[in-house]
Amino acid sequence: MTAIETTRRRRSMGLFNNIKFFVLCHGMLQLAQLLVSGYLKGSITTIDRRYGFSSQMSGLLAAFNEVGNTVLIVFVSFFGSRVHRPRCIGIGAMIASMGVFLIALPHFIGGEYKYTGFNSNTKDNSSGLCQSQNISPEEESNQKCYTNMNGTVVYPIFLLGQLLLGIGGVPTQPFGISYIDDYAEKRSSPFYLGILFAVTVIGPAFGYLMSSVLLRFFVDVEISSDKKFSLKNDDPRWVGAWWLGFLIAATLLLLTSLPYLFFPKKISRGGDEIEETPAEPSTEKIMEDKKPGTDTKEEVSLTEFLKSFPKIFRRTLRNPIYLLVVLAQVNLAVMVAGLATFMGKLIEKQFAQTASFSNIMMSSRLTSSLKSPERSRSSWKSPSAEQLRILADLLCIAG
Repeated sequence: MTAIETTRRRRSMGLFNNIKFFVLCHGMLQLAQLLVSGYLKGSITTIDRRYGFSSQMSGLLAAFNEVGNTVLIVFVSFFGSRVHRPRCIGIGAMIASMGVFLIALPHFIGGEYKYTGFNSNTKDNSSGLCQSQNISPEEESNQKCYTNMNGTVVYPIFLLGQLLLGIGGVPTQPFGISYIDDYAEKRSSPFYLGILFAVTVIGPAFGYLMSSVLLRFFVDVEISSDKKFSLKNDDPRWVGAWWLGFLIAATLLLLTSLPYLFFPKKISRGGDEIEETPAEPSTEKIMEDKKPGTDTKEEVSLTEFLKSFPKIFRRTLRNPIYLLVVLAQVNLAVMVAGLATFMGKLIEKQFAQTASFSNIMMSSRLTSSLKSPERSRSSWKSPSAEQLRILADLLCIAG
C-alpha cells in the first residue's frame, strides 16, 4: 500500500519534478519582478508630481530596493545549500508582492488629488500644481507646506515597500540559477540560463509599456468619468493612475510565487531524458566525494562563515579577471540605473512630452537591445547603422 501511494504521489507531482517547468515558472517570476522595476521607473515622474518629491528623493526611492538585497545576499549565499531553494524563492516572491501592494497604498490613504486652475507653461519646468497667479505669499507658503507634509507622510511607505521588494527578490537569482545548474542537463543548462537573461531585458520593457498605457487614465478614475472633468493627459497638472499598475504587478507576482511551494528540494532523475544524460554533479557533491567521512566537518556554522568571510573576500579580489568583470558590471549598472530613472523625466521636461510618450520611448530602447548574433556582428562591421538608429530615436523625441 505504501508503494502504491508513493507511485501516485510521484505521478501527481510529475509536473513539479520537471526542470523545464521550473525554468518556465522562474522566467514568469523574473518577468513579474522586473515588470515592477520597469513600471516604478516609468511612473516615478508621476509619483513626483503627485506628492511633490524632489529628484533626490525619487532617486533614493528607485534604488532603495537594493539596500535589502545587498545586506542579505551574503546570508543567502551561506544558507543556499542548506534550505529548500524553491520554497525560499516562493516565500521571497510573496514578500516582494507585499512590498508592491504597499507601494500602491498611499493612493488609498492620501485622499483625492486636487489641482489648481492655473495651467503653467511646460517649457519653464514649472508644473503649477501648488501655484496660482493671484495668491498672496502666505497662501503660497501654506500650499507648499501642505504638499511637503503630504509627501513626507507617504514617503516612508514607499521606502518600506521598496525595501520589502528588495528583500523578497534576494533568493530569486542565486537559488534559481543554482537549482537549474544542479538538475538540468549539461547541454541544456546554458540555453535555460539564456532564456532567463532574455527575460531580464523584456521585463523592464513591459513595465515601461504598461506605465505608458495606464498613465493615460486619471489618478482618480471615478472623477475622470464626470462630464465636468476637462483635464487632458497632455496638461502638466495631469497625474496618471500610477497605483493601478502596482496592483496588477503585485497580483501577478503573487500568482507566480505559488508554484514554487510545490517543487521538491531535489528533483529526482528518474525521468527518461535525465536518465540518458545525467546532470553534472554539483560542487558540494564533488567536495563530499573528495573528503569522505568528514560530513560533520563540512557543516560550517554561521559564525565561522562570517569570521572567514573577510579572508575569502580579499582572496576573491586578488583575482584580476573576476575583479574586471565586476567593475564592468558596476559601471554598466550605474549608467543604466541613471538612464532608466531620469531619462523619462528629461524627455518630459526638455521636450514637453507626456509621461506616456516618454515611457514608450524607453520601452522601445530596451527592446532594441535584444539583438540576434548576426545583427550584433553587422553592427560592429557597420557602426553607422547604430548611429542612424540613435539619430532616428532622437528625431522621434523631438517630433
